[in-house]
Amino acid sequence: MTDHADTAAPEAPAATDTRGRVAELLAIRAEALRGPSEKATEAQHAKGKLTARERIGLLLDEDSFHEVGQLRRHRATGFGLEAKRPYTDGVVTGWGTVHGRTVFVYAHDFRIFGGALGEAHAAKIHKLMDMALAAGAPLVSLNDGAGARIQEGVSALAGYGGIFQRNTRASGVIPQISVMLGPCAGGAAYSPALTDFVFMVRETAQMFITGPDVVQAVTGEEVTQNGLGGADVHAGTSGVAHFAYDDEETCLEEVRFLLSLLPANNRENPPSAPTKDPADRRCDSLVDLVPLDGNRPYDMRAVIEELVDDGEFLEVHERWATNVICALARFDGQVVGIVANQPQSLAGVLDIHASEKAARFVQMCDAFNIPIVTLLDVPGFLPGVDQEHGGIIRHGAKLLYAYCNATVPRISLVLRKAYGGAYIVMDSQSIGADLTLAWPSNEIAVMGAEGAANVIFRRQIAAAEDPEAMRDRMVKEYKAELMHPYYAAERGLVDDVIDPAETRTVLIHALEMLRSKHADLPARKHGNPPQ
Repeated sequence: MTDHADTAAPEAPAATDTRGRVAELLAIRAEALRGPSEKATEAQHAKGKLTARERIGLLLDEDSFHEVGQLRRHRATGFGLEAKRPYTDGVVTGWGTVHGRTVFVYAHDFRIFGGALGEAHAAKIHKLMDMALAAGAPLVSLNDGAGARIQEGVSALAGYGGIFQRNTRASGVIPQISVMLGPCAGGAAYSPALTDFVFMVRETAQMFITGPDVVQAVTGEEVTQNGLGGADVHAGTSGVAHFAYDDEETCLEEVRFLLSLLPANNRENPPSAPTKDPADRRCDSLVDLVPLDGNRPYDMRAVIEELVDDGEFLEVHERWATNVICALARFDGQVVGIVANQPQSLAGVLDIHASEKAARFVQMCDAFNIPIVTLLDVPGFLPGVDQEHGGIIRHGAKLLYAYCNATVPRISLVLRKAYGGAYIVMDSQSIGADLTLAWPSNEIAVMGAEGAANVIFRRQIAAAEDPEAMRDRMVKEYKAELMHPYYAAERGLVDDVIDPAETRTVLIHALEMLRSKHADLPARKHGNPPQ
């Protein structure tokens, strides 16, 4: 751990009157605001990183920050710590506003003890987290720290325990956002993992439990810090990070955008926003955008863009489990969560990672009173030994559990195919969707017609003089009998079949109707979801 803190200046003589005391206070505040030294600030900037206060300035509305614990200093002794007692103790804590709404924030100051967490440092974060929970306002952490302060021993480790406990207590009560702007190693990485969203900046931010040196010593594998736990790794491979950006300015602007879509707490609804996009706008392009042939891919993002206000949405986990899309958007100014299969990636099948991604998103939406619209075009679950041995049953059940447990308004729309268990899991009427809709291009069935015909009519096909001709005839017969667009609607499993061009209007009217929905879960301590 590197110590960038300068030795504290000798105590000045005490002032003898109030004016003198005020002057003394202003001098101390100036010292705290200035930080350890210009050299330390230059070193931070040389790494392409902003200081803690510069980051807070970008995150919060101008001149809205109110600092807490600015004059806090550690009391540790030994290893030279008693001679180095900088104000703030390496973390800046307080509250301000984002788009006029209260947000709590803490930011590690890497210039002081490398942003490492000690007892006083942790106590400041604990207090801020308690304040955020009591006030019912979002909490944003700007992470850039070297882990536990080694010189303070187990006291530093206990500080992390207090953070984890508060992360868990606040889960589902207030939005928690972790922004990774520097290193985050060891046990420190578990706090971001407990929060709702993780942002990372490329090149400068890394997260891992054991670093490259330990990995090489234990396994013999050589890997860089970014190769082990950089932004692209966690955004595209591990799924630890929900968002990754090239620079801090863009990253923090996107955090502000996300906060504009979230409620302050679980007792409020997300903030609405005026829009000039008409609620009755027709979406005629959808008719040509989605091919009738279920084997032809298309970009589901284009469908979402056409449906939502002004074509604007925030995709969560854009680069991980790309066969399912999770996004926040607005319909007629009201925030909605969208879960959609992506035919461009693995034909939109559900697999282990897609199930986990969608399940967590559904849980987040349900926790924060965000209605869910599900767009289905799913051929089933991904077959394969690796999927079965990897636990697709329990991972797929996570998505099923999340939908069944959700009490927010839920609307599902079948665009094209919806086969087998994947159809049920993706918020079908049978698991509690409030309204189920379909386009005339829908195919809802146990499996595709070709597979079904091979199973049902295998003897007739095998006995026929021309098996291929017989198979084609049986496929057409199965489609005509059990897979026509109105089969599910005739049996009450789809509430309505709609014109694709009217989808936006239909969804907005349905969401308006469901806005006052109230549903209670059975009394229980908590559920026991699949792991």
